Amino acid sequence: MDIKNLNEVLPFITKDGSEIRELLAHRNSAIRQQSLAEARLPAGGSTQEHYHVKTEEIYYITHGNGRIRIEDETRDVKAGDAIAILPGRKHKLWNTGNETLRLLCCCAPPYEHEDTVITE
Repeated sequence: MDIKNLNEVLPFITKDGSEIRELLAHRNSAIRQQSLAEARLPAGGSTQEHYHVKTEEIYYITHGNGRIRIEDETRDVKAGDAIAILPGRKHKLWNTGNETLRLLCCCAPPYEHEDTVITE
C-alpha cells in the first residue's frame, strides 16, 4: 500500500520553474500511468509558458488566486477550480494573489521533464 503525506515529500523544481511535491508517481509508488503532485507558486510568481507533448493535465486550485492562459484564452482562477489542459496546448499560470498559490497537478502519462517544451 502506497500512502504519501504532503508534509513528508521533498520538493523539486520542474522544467517550467514550478516547485512541486510529487505525491504519487512511478518514482515513489506502484503508480505507472499517471502522477499526482502539489505545485506552489509564490505571490507574484508564474510558470514559464510551456506545453507537454504526450501528457494531459488537470490542475485543481486548493489555495489562492491566479490567472491561467491556455493557448489564446486567459481566465482568472481560484481555490476550488479544476482546469483541463490537453497535450500540445501552450499554458502559463500566474499567482495574482497575496498568498502562495497551491494546486494539485494530475498528469497522465506521469510528469517527465523530457515531455515539457518551454515556449518563452
